[in-house]
Amino acid sequence: MVEVRASGGSLQMGIVVDSVSEVLNIMGADIEPTPSFGTRIDTEYILGLAKVKGRVKLLLDIDKVLTTEEMAGIETMAD
Repeated sequence: MVEVRASGGSLQMGIVVDSVSEVLNIMGADIEPTPSFGTRIDTEYILGLAKVKGRVKLLLDIDKVLTTEEMAGIETMAD
């Protein structure tokens, strides 16, 4: 389950994925900004980094994963 920003507010939906390795609760204060990896690596889809139990986790920005067309179709189905 994810919550994405839609034109009319937020929208909760389920997304099918290939696999899930772990589920974590991460506090907002534990999220660091995405560092610059240079011009060769696109970080548009990375929300930030979090350190959990001594390991670094990349956080996916779910609002940027779905295309505008996909979001429009989902909003139409939700109405």
